[in-house]
Amino acid sequence: MSDKPADARGMVRRLARHLRPYWGLLALIIAVDLVAVPLALLTPLPLKVAVDNAIGGQPLPAWAAAWLPEGGAGVALALAVVLVVALALLTQLQRNGSWLLQAWTGERIVLAFRADLFRQVQRLSMTYHDQRGTADSLYRIQYDAASVQWFAIHGLTPLLTAAGTLAGITAVMWAMDAELALVALAVMPALVALTHVFGRAVRARWHRQKELESSVQSVLMESLGALRVVKAFGQEQREETRFVERSTREVRANLAVVRAQIVFYTLTALVLATGTAAALWIGVRSVQAGTLTLGQLTMVMAYLAQLYAPLEMLTSKVSEMQSALASCERAFALLDEQVDVADRPDAKPLARARGEIELRDVHFAYPGGAEVIKGASVHVPAGARVGIVGRTGAGKTTLMNLLTRFQDPTAGSVRLDGVDLRDWRLADLRRQFAIVLQEPVLFSTTIAENIAYGRPDATPAEIEAAARAANAHDFIAALPDGYATQVGERGMMLSGGQRQRIALARAFLKDAPILILDEPTSSVDVHTEAAIIDAMERLMAGRTTFIVAHRLATLAHCDAVYAVEDGRLVPASVEASQPLLANRGLAHEMPAVHTARDAQPAEAA
Repeated sequence: MSDKPADARGMVRRLARHLRPYWGLLALIIAVDLVAVPLALLTPLPLKVAVDNAIGGQPLPAWAAAWLPEGGAGVALALAVVLVVALALLTQLQRNGSWLLQAWTGERIVLAFRADLFRQVQRLSMTYHDQRGTADSLYRIQYDAASVQWFAIHGLTPLLTAAGTLAGITAVMWAMDAELALVALAVMPALVALTHVFGRAVRARWHRQKELESSVQSVLMESLGALRVVKAFGQEQREETRFVERSTREVRANLAVVRAQIVFYTLTALVLATGTAAALWIGVRSVQAGTLTLGQLTMVMAYLAQLYAPLEMLTSKVSEMQSALASCERAFALLDEQVDVADRPDAKPLARARGEIELRDVHFAYPGGAEVIKGASVHVPAGARVGIVGRTGAGKTTLMNLLTRFQDPTAGSVRLDGVDLRDWRLADLRRQFAIVLQEPVLFSTTIAENIAYGRPDATPAEIEAAARAANAHDFIAALPDGYATQVGERGMMLSGGQRQRIALARAFLKDAPILILDEPTSSVDVHTEAAIIDAMERLMAGRTTFIVAHRLATLAHCDAVYAVEDGRLVPASVEASQPLLANRGLAHEMPAVHTARDAQPAEAA
C-alpha cells in the first residue's frame, strides 16, 4: 500500500466522484452560503448612511428617500441603526441554516465512507491484516475517513462560497472605482504562487504526521491489549518510554507542519497588507483630489477588507485542505488494496456440504517470504476426525486458514466435496465451518449474544440447548444475570475454561458440517479439560473435524493424525508412551503421538 502524496488535482477529481450522491445537498449548502454574499455587500451600508447622511448632512439615498419621510440627521441615524440590526438578524439566520445543513450532510458523508472502508477491511485477507496490523486500518476508518467530510463541508463549499463572494465584491468595487479594484486584485498572482509552492510541501508533512500518529495508536493498542503481560513482567516503564518516543516523533512532525503553515500565512498576510496599503494610498489621494467622498473611501476600504477576506480564505483553505487530502489519499489507498480472496464471477452456491476435504499438492507462501506449505496433500472423508500436530511455527494455523479460505494457496488446490474452494461462493463456504480457537474470542456483550453469534436469529431455547451440550449451562445459570450476563471486553469477566465452553456452545448452535478445533484445551486445567473434551465428543459427532493440538487427550479418538513437517503433511500414529506421560502425571489418561518418521528407526533396530 502506497501512502506517498498523489497528484492533488487527481485526488480532488476522485473525491468529487465519490461525493456525487451528495451533490444536491452540497449545492443547497453552497446556495445558502452564497446568501451571505449580498448580506456581506450590504454590511458597510449602515456605516455609509451614518457618515454621509447622519453626520455629513447629505440627503438620503434615493432607495431610502422613496419610502422614508424627510427628517434630516435623526431619520438617517435611525435608518442606519435599523439596518445594522436587520442585517445582523438575517446574517445569523443564514449562518444557522448553513450550519444545520452542513452537519446533516457531513455526518451522512462520513458514515457512508466509513462503512465502505469497514466493508473493504473485512474483505481483505488475513495476510493483509497480519502484515499491516489492526491499528493502521482502525486509524484510516476512524480518522482518515472523517477527512472526506472536512473536505466537502469545510473545504470545498467554503472555497466555492469564497469565490462567489470574491466575484461579487470585485464587481461592486469595479463599479465604484476601477483603479482601486485593479490595485486590490494585483496581489492575486503572488497569492497563487505562494499557494502552489507551499501546498505540496505541507501535504507531504501531513502524510508523515498521520503515519506517525497511526504508529502511536498501534503502541497504545498493543500495550493496553496485553496489559496483563506488561504488568506481569513489570514493563510499564518500558511501554511508557516506547509510547513517549513514538509520540515525540509525532510532535516533531506536527511542529514541522505548523512551521510550514506559519511561513505561508505570514507571507500571505504581507502580500495582502501590501495591497491594502497601496489601495489606501490611492484612495486618500482621490479624496484629497475631490474625486471620492470620505464616505465613499470608507465604503471602498470596507469592501477591500471584504475582498481580501475571501482571498485570504481561498489561500488558507487550500493550505488547510492538504491535511484532508493526505487523509483522503490514505483512505483511498485502503479502498484500492487488492482483495486477494474474493468470489469468482461464476462461483457456485452451497447450501450444506457433506464435508469431504482434499488437499492437492498445496503450496503457500506469505508475500515476500519463503514457502510455509510445500506440497501438502491429504484426503479426508466426510465425517472423519483428523488430528494435526507439529512444532510451533510449522504451519498448522496457516493450513487451517487455507481450509477456511482465509487465504488462498499460491499453488495447488483445496477441495470441498470435490470442488475447489475458490469455485464456491465465499459466504456460503464460510457457513460450512465452525471454529473453536485456542484463545476463544468473545465480544463485549451478553453470554446469549456470544453463543448466538453465528445464528443471531436463534431462540432462547436453542441457545440454552447449545450451552447444555457444551457443558456451559450450569455455570451460566449460576451467574446473577444468567444468559444476560455481560462478559466484558474480550470476555475477561469469565475464566478461560468458561470462555472456551461458550465458544463450543457457539459452534454447537451454528451446526456447521465441518469443525476446526485449534488447541481447544491447551490453556485450561485437567478438570476443565475433561468437561471440554466431553462436550467436544458430542460436537464432533457426524462432522468432519480437524483438531490442532499439543494436548494429547484431544487426539485420542482421531481417525488419523498428520504431522506438519517441512511444509508437508506426514502421516503419524497415536501410541501409548508411558515414560512421556508419566512426566506429566497423566500416564493412565492420555496417549502419546509419534510421527511415522520417528517410528522408522525403531522398526529398523
